[in-house]
Amino acid sequence: MTHHPEQKGFTVWFTGLSGAGKSTIAEMLYHELRARGMKVEILDGDVVRRNLSKGLGFSKEDRDTNVLRIGFVAQLLTRNGVATICCPISPYRETRNKVRGMIGEFVEVYVHATVEEIARNRDPKGLYKKALAGEIRNFTGVDDPYEPPINPEVTLDTVNEPPERCAARVIAHLVRVGFLLD
Repeated sequence: MTHHPEQKGFTVWFTGLSGAGKSTIAEMLYHELRARGMKVEILDGDVVRRNLSKGLGFSKEDRDTNVLRIGFVAQLLTRNGVATICCPISPYRETRNKVRGMIGEFVEVYVHATVEEIARNRDPKGLYKKALAGEIRNFTGVDDPYEPPINPEVTLDTVNEPPERCAARVIAHLVRVGFLLD
């Protein structure tokens, strides 16, 4: 595998509801960047929660701490020339903006799907069903807020666009802003 000495680090930050398609599209992006011979890491919310954020709950403060920890690791990777892909729910706008400020080379991708769509078609564990029935508390998008980005660099509509098309749109943006060569 050839290493690109000129590779500049950057972070692609996927945000959206649980089940919107963040991890699926992030994986596709990861494989595309690897195929281009780039150094790339993926920081998935669940994986980070098990390792770096063990013991944190789902209060606003704990969610923010988790997101800021992911942001800290992303900043280190980005600074060292790694293409970094993050896909935590990161429900709060202010915390995402803090992370943007920390990292600098940052692309926010809003993965949009409605609670109704996810609950109907993408809820294998039945979590939305339970949350909507009041059996799970503090569930993002149901009884805990999700604040959509106001000006994300890329917005993906995963209800109407297949994941491959969504991933291609992220790649096109990265080329447009000079993070990737065409």
